[in-house]
Amino acid sequence: MKKLYRSKKNRIIAGVCGGIGEYLDVDPTLIRLLWALFSLNGVGIVGYIIAWIIIPEEP
Repeated sequence: MKKLYRSKKNRIIAGVCGGIGEYLDVDPTLIRLLWALFSLNGVGIVGYIIAWIIIPEEP
């Protein structure tokens, strides 16, 4: 069973996009680009901070 963790190796700020990319088996760069598009209207920034708090770091 797969679990969602913040990545330690695909990290730029907190590893949220890297962890989501690893979980979905998608390139983390694609996740970062999509997240940047959502950040243009403010939703992405708040969502990133919430994900940073909620998603545990990779053991």
